[in-house]
Amino acid sequence: MIPMVNLSHYLMEHAESLAIEVVEGVIQRMNLNIPEWEEEQAIRTYLDLWEFLGQYLKDRDKGSIPEFFLEWSKKNSEMQVQSGGDISEIVKRYPPTRDVFNDIITRISMKFGLSVKENASIIKWINNTLDISLNETFSWFKHLNDKYKEEAEKELLNLSAPIVPIQDNIVIIPLIGKIDDDNTRHIEENVVPKIAEMQVNYVIADFSGALIDNQRILDLLDRIGKMLGLMDIRLVFTGLRPDLVKLIVNSNFEISNVDSFATVKQAVENIHNKVQMGES
Repeated sequence: MIPMVNLSHYLMEHAESLAIEVVEGVIQRMNLNIPEWEEEQAIRTYLDLWEFLGQYLKDRDKGSIPEFFLEWSKKNSEMQVQSGGDISEIVKRYPPTRDVFNDIITRISMKFGLSVKENASIIKWINNTLDISLNETFSWFKHLNDKYKEEAEKELLNLSAPIVPIQDNIVIIPLIGKIDDDNTRHIEENVVPKIAEMQVNYVIADFSGALIDNQRILDLLDRIGKMLGLMDIRLVFTGLRPDLVKLIVNSNFEISNVDSFATVKQAVENIHNKVQMGES
């Protein structure tokens, strides 16, 4: 037991130099070129890990893996997601890290006269810790990647149908890009309720920048138009191209209930004329 206690004190006293040895060893083996701040962060983390291992060997009453090491794994994943990097850039560092740790442990074990069994138990702890860290890196990367993807998709939906107020009683919805089920559902569930809160009388849906190739989408847009009608809001179309007009004619869209103009300017002028004449 005495050799293990001596090893415990050694690891805690030399944690910093051992941490530097791990980081430099991995960098050399992989020929990495990482920023200074990332290298310093890794050194601090491995310093804490060596100290934790030393304390673990001393009293054996701490957890099997330090929480800070899991947090570091999460930060590595977050860094990759934010930079648009691939998870493989992190994963491929684990095998050489494992080798460097095992070499150091074996060298120090021999120095303090640890038995083969004691040396194997420490290496097993290191390998288990790195395995858990690797799993945490994978799962957290997937979690963050899915989260950022979902947020990006929401942002794209918002950009595909923004609400642009131009006057007290008129808003424009420029439909941009390919309009699919998700875009239409976004308009129905998010855009229409916002329009209702704005207390406007006219909504100009401008199709000049939109691509619609599905009659089912037009059926959904027809339903949205009827929803607006129930709130006494008139829907006006602008920017209809010949191919879109043909698609509308072949669909169930009740185009006769919707005023249509070539440009937004013409639509606004027509609305002004109706307001001046006292029409709804």
